[in-house]
Amino acid sequence: MNVRAPAADTSPFDLGAREARVAVLCLHGLTGTPYEVRPLGEALGRAGIRALGPALPGHNETPEALARVKREDWLAAARDALDMLRASHSRVAVAGLSLGGLIALSLGAEAPVDGLAVIGTPLRLRIPLQGLLPVLRRIVPYARKRLGSDIRDLPARQRHPSYDRMPLASVEQLCRLQASVRGRLARIHAPILVAHGAHDATAHPDDARVIAAGVASAERELLWLESSAHVVPVDRDGPRLAAAVVAHFARLA
Repeated sequence: MNVRAPAADTSPFDLGAREARVAVLCLHGLTGTPYEVRPLGEALGRAGIRALGPALPGHNETPEALARVKREDWLAAARDALDMLRASHSRVAVAGLSLGGLIALSLGAEAPVDGLAVIGTPLRLRIPLQGLLPVLRRIVPYARKRLGSDIRDLPARQRHPSYDRMPLASVEQLCRLQASVRGRLARIHAPILVAHGAHDATAHPDDARVIAAGVASAERELLWLESSAHVVPVDRDGPRLAAAVVAHFARLA
């Protein structure tokens, strides 16, 4: 596996009591691993909530494997995990970071869930020549990550496991998922927490405002994490975010 910090625990997790009334599906970001949402899972588990954190298709493998994955594969894997939780828990919710947040919103738009928490979720990518991605990915299949992951805390950034290359085919799939989610925000009625790092250079803060304003949820909260960038769960505001996520989902119990 091509990651920056081989010693980090990138494995899927299943934390908390299996007999818990509430279960939360925790989804990581593009080129990331369950490691980056594990702090949320651990906090939920300590609060008596089951937290399941799978590796999305193409992750915990190689950049080449990820490049072959379609957005439907990510959605199908998350849907299967959510259905598994529904079979044994009376209340189910989804928490997602970045790509995981898009998947959470998509699941919430297609079928009722009991709660949502989305972190650093990009509705659009602010990158040049985005419309040329179908052509560019054939010429330059991968973009090297020269600065590492978008994390403000330096030690956290240095130990953060992630592919060192971004498959442009995967970016194209992300953009297609973004377009689908943008058109279906009004179908989401679940209580939602929208969290965003103030220094996020990957997902524009305006996207958090659009999500919070666009959903039909009667309960919605917009949380700004003033000391963090994109991967908030492992950045400086990680403990504050984890506490907010636990409080948000504890209401379901």
